[in-house]
Amino acid sequence: MTAELTRGQNHPLPRARLEIRVSAGTPVVAGATLGDENGTIHGVEWVAHPGAPVLPGLEVSRQAAADHRLAVDLDAVPGAVHRVSVLLALPVAGQGPARFGAVAAPFTAVTGLDGEEVASYTLTGLQSESAVVALELYRRQGGWKVRAVGQGYAGGLAELLADQRLPEAHQLAGGIHEAVARGLARSVPAPPARTADGDRSRPAAPAHGPDHGTAPQGATGRIPSASPYDPPAAASGAQPADGQGEHGTQRPYPGGPAGADRPSAPAGGAIDYSHPRPQSAAPPPPPPAALPAEPGRSARPVAGDATGWSMEERLYNQVWGMFEDLARTTAAYRSAVDFADSRREKELDQVLSDPRSRIGGQGDAAREAARERYEQLVSRAREVLDRDVAQLLAEAEVVEPALPAAYARWDNPVWHAYRVPMEIPMALRLGDLHLPEAGRIRVPMLVRLPLERGLWIDSGRSASSDGAVTDSQEMRRLGLETAVAHAARLLAVYPAGEFTVHVIDPAGAGTQALAPLAQGGVLAAPPARGAAGTADVLGRLTERVDLVQMALRGGAPDALPPGLDTSQQLLIVNDFPHGFDDRAVNQLRYLADEGPAVGVHLMMVADREESAGYGPLLDPLWRSLLRLTPVPDDHLADPWVGHAWTYEPPLVPPGSQVLQQVLAQVAAARISWRR
Repeated sequence: MTAELTRGQNHPLPRARLEIRVSAGTPVVAGATLGDENGTIHGVEWVAHPGAPVLPGLEVSRQAAADHRLAVDLDAVPGAVHRVSVLLALPVAGQGPARFGAVAAPFTAVTGLDGEEVASYTLTGLQSESAVVALELYRRQGGWKVRAVGQGYAGGLAELLADQRLPEAHQLAGGIHEAVARGLARSVPAPPARTADGDRSRPAAPAHGPDHGTAPQGATGRIPSASPYDPPAAASGAQPADGQGEHGTQRPYPGGPAGADRPSAPAGGAIDYSHPRPQSAAPPPPPPAALPAEPGRSARPVAGDATGWSMEERLYNQVWGMFEDLARTTAAYRSAVDFADSRREKELDQVLSDPRSRIGGQGDAAREAARERYEQLVSRAREVLDRDVAQLLAEAEVVEPALPAAYARWDNPVWHAYRVPMEIPMALRLGDLHLPEAGRIRVPMLVRLPLERGLWIDSGRSASSDGAVTDSQEMRRLGLETAVAHAARLLAVYPAGEFTVHVIDPAGAGTQALAPLAQGGVLAAPPARGAAGTADVLGRLTERVDLVQMALRGGAPDALPPGLDTSQQLLIVNDFPHGFDDRAVNQLRYLADEGPAVGVHLMMVADREESAGYGPLLDPLWRSLLRLTPVPDDHLADPWVGHAWTYEPPLVPPGSQVLQQVLAQVAAARISWRR
């Protein structure tokens, strides 16, 4: 539960690696100072600011922006540091407000890397202050706590730094403001109004009422026209009450923050696809701050320009930032079109309600004027959308080739250089997402590993999003092929011996589709057939879940029976409910509910209608699984504005042997590991 702090209150910090999120409603400069046990700053090298954004265990934004994300690793902070003070200041240059009393109260939140809030604090009561110490992280009895400070300074940054006994306070404050004014940090306009649901850490899509009369500007901070991600599940997989309705939508399960504070890329600079070694002392800095772009042109995108401790984490954050950007800019376009529609209808109603307009050409002229105004508003909105989509498309074109194998499509050349990894990646690509207004952009759908919920490949849909009709037998074949592709990806991204796949195919209907797994030697055993085989596999996996749960609850995770396979387990179930009796159905529900927490995951290829005879008994099962489809379908909703995104499964290109080549390496690695 999030602790909502008031001024002076403190709260323990349960973990060392954190994010501090700031939402100010206007561009502000965010920084942090490192102090000793007395709060003294011993030099300018103890201050993180846009001109020097990285210190051991700390990284701040390189830009003045309305929203910030500061990365903190308390384990990497030097031992001499006892206090980390988070400060906010209004830029002295430009046309922005000169005091915090003229803007909405800034909101701050301390979160884990998974987006879960630990504590939040709204800085109320500020008036003439132009700089403020918002939060303080401090050591206490071997641990760390956060305190809501809210100490403002009318004298700005210089007075704030001087109060912390920094000798060079005035010179450093001037240097920070000069860096911002020079353009070393790119200012981002204020975001749209905050959402009504109270989430003040991310802006809502802008609303356009009758007073605006113009098309909206871009909806995100990464797109130059306006302001802006969280899981990973901030965008956790919430879904409709019945889970998987015929036409319902469910939310994707990113499992982490949905966007990050990303500076611009260098204009004309080279794209850096290198993957730096993991850093333990501090998060590695992003690419150099963007130089001002040529007039009328945007800065060139760069792969991995989000915050993170590794290139993998940066690319993950960048992908979900693109997802959020596209959601918001599309929401702005749809809002503008809706406003244009309502305005036109209102004007036409006024024409029809006035009898004088029905005589002569007055009515025709009024209708023509209403039509022209409508087309003008829609045209302006489309121009903004096209501009934003073009920038996102340019970013996608440099990000896609830079993705590691776990994030890449099957046609990405990275798979030709595939080697069995030594470490588990932070996420896995389960397909692509796109919207009709921006059909050229395919955003990777990434989910965190290990999987937090099972997968349901729905083989019961008879029509895809493009209207093409597929018969039930073909849907079953496509569904199982999709499951095989997902399983192959999971096997490929785990180290040898750390992922085991079981298959239940009671009637043997999936022999051909399962051939890559069965013939590749990567299955724990041949696919189980009949009721007896189904009961055997379910019994063994249920027993494994029970044993691991008892060991964990007893505080003795090492007391498991000798020979127990402790790797992650995946069970693929084909043609459900054929071959399942009541006992097997209950075991399957148990695995879906309890399995993910102890490393047993479920992937079902099934048509929900075929199990309708069980009634509401299976409703919890369907709700517990993330529904995917073997053909493109509009059923996934984003957590920001609720768009129905078209999901496309990650199928192997026709004629490609990449899946067989990858599975051959996995099988060879498993044999070497067993020796």
